[in-house]
Amino acid sequence: MPQAQLNLRERFSAMRNIRPFLAEIWSTSKSLTIAAVIIRLLRALFPIITLYIGKLIIDEAIRLVGVGVTDDLMLALQNGALNDLLLFLGLEFALAVANDLFGRLSGYVDSVLSEMFTNATSVRLMEHASTLDLEDFENADLQDQLERARRQTMGRMSLMSQLFGQAQDLITILTFGAGLLAYAPWLIVLLAVALLPAFIGESHFNAQNYSLNFQWTPERRQLEYLRQMGSSVETAKEVKIFNLNRFFIERFRFLSQKFFDANRKLAARRAFWGTLLSALGTLGYYIAYAYIAWRTVRGDFSIGDLTFLAGSFRRLRQLLESLLTGFSQVASQALYLDDLYSFFRIQPEIISKPNALPVPSPIRQGFVFDDVGFRYEGSDRWALRHLSFELHAGEVLALVGENGAGKTTLVKLLARLYDPDEGRITLDGIDLREYDLDDLRANIGVIFQDFVRYHMTAAENIGVGQVEDMTNRSRIEDAARRGMADQVVAGLERGYDQVIGRRFKEGVDLSGGQWQKIAIARAYMRDAQVMILDEPTAALDARSEFEVFERFKELSDDKTAILISHRFSSVRMADRILVLADGKVEASGTHAELMEQGGRYAELFELQAAGYR
Repeated sequence: MPQAQLNLRERFSAMRNIRPFLAEIWSTSKSLTIAAVIIRLLRALFPIITLYIGKLIIDEAIRLVGVGVTDDLMLALQNGALNDLLLFLGLEFALAVANDLFGRLSGYVDSVLSEMFTNATSVRLMEHASTLDLEDFENADLQDQLERARRQTMGRMSLMSQLFGQAQDLITILTFGAGLLAYAPWLIVLLAVALLPAFIGESHFNAQNYSLNFQWTPERRQLEYLRQMGSSVETAKEVKIFNLNRFFIERFRFLSQKFFDANRKLAARRAFWGTLLSALGTLGYYIAYAYIAWRTVRGDFSIGDLTFLAGSFRRLRQLLESLLTGFSQVASQALYLDDLYSFFRIQPEIISKPNALPVPSPIRQGFVFDDVGFRYEGSDRWALRHLSFELHAGEVLALVGENGAGKTTLVKLLARLYDPDEGRITLDGIDLREYDLDDLRANIGVIFQDFVRYHMTAAENIGVGQVEDMTNRSRIEDAARRGMADQVVAGLERGYDQVIGRRFKEGVDLSGGQWQKIAIARAYMRDAQVMILDEPTAALDARSEFEVFERFKELSDDKTAILISHRFSSVRMADRILVLADGKVEASGTHAELMEQGGRYAELFELQAAGYR
């Protein structure tokens, strides 16, 4: 849990993130970045020029009144006496039009550049997330970090405009400051002293706001989860049957109210102290205004000078206040950038070594688990321990065992989603770590029990098994036939082009068994040397599962295969069956051999068989 308060050094040390942030903006579009800078540079000069022209207009108008031009305006217009006044008015009008035009151009460029930057950062976020280890995604702290990183990808769109706006305001402040220095230098000191407390207060409350949001990341994830559970098509049936809507609503209301109360208290303190500290700046302005008025009455300044100086001081005060507040907000947003950049700094541990070996084709010997041990991060219990067995090339191996025996963990180790904590796994006598990771996974086709239901077309749902051939309709149809999903697709109105799943309007939902056949076809889409079915047939009846496994065995004659199932009758056709218990091999053999041994396998088989009698 982070500290509730960040000290001043921590707040401003986060400004180190601004440089890489600007570098990313520059790399997003150099031409748009240059355009944004030039437009803002020009706009920065407009306020001082406009105010000075206003001074000239007032002085010229007073001069014309003094010489009696107002007695006959038409004559004054004809003899050119009003030329200077009309010129100044025309210049001020042109500046107003130009300022409006440049403001709209600036908004357009910022909008386009921000959208491009957000899209590029989102792509980078997804690309980096795809490189991380599976174990990273199972870590709650990293899930919080990823959630904050996702939010910062969208939430920092305004930071770019704010930074450019700060630079523009700074240039404008320098021009106003130069004007005030020429008349009364001490006014600048008065202004700085008056605004400093407001800046410190704003910085303090921005840091508190960041700390509050940081600490509440887990609860905000819970709120998002409850929001989805209470209004999702996937959960609607069960929510209605068990009347869970009130439960979810009450829990959401409780958490959201706590977060609301914390935010409200912070907002109240911020409003109170912000008003008090801002009053100091207002006091400084009126002291300066009184001084300028006194000097004007004394004859030191003209009426135009009074207007220019009063306007300059008021605008300078506003700009400085905005700049200091903006700087504090930028420092606060830079703290949020820490969440994004710290996520990018996370590096995977499971990677390909330099000069990694290609996977042998064909596999000649197979896999060997040599005294393998693995436990999940943060757990004292070993998921697998002292696990040793061989998976021969071309063999169909079945894994059976009770829940928690380590079957799925074994498969994840085989696909190098994890690396063993003890022992090693070899392929054709070489440690799996020596092989190219992408090539290894490209040679493994696996469908897990918790397979993903993609809310896309039926063809795409199958095609994701070999994304490079996503548009190869003949290969998709062949995979569907192999997985017995062709009959499912035949019943869809648009066939392979039908969107499945209820997330989108045109989508149609499938039964659990139909979804599983689509997922199995996905495995056949990949022409892999190793095929793994990790209980993907749980929603099928016993006959359908038997047919799936029979076909799987027929189509896997030249492949190394692993079958995992709770139905022992369905794995009888395997060449060999491993019985796992407590993370290790308890028994190994054919169905007949295991039945003859009379151990756990025979006991569980008889229990299941009795249920069908």
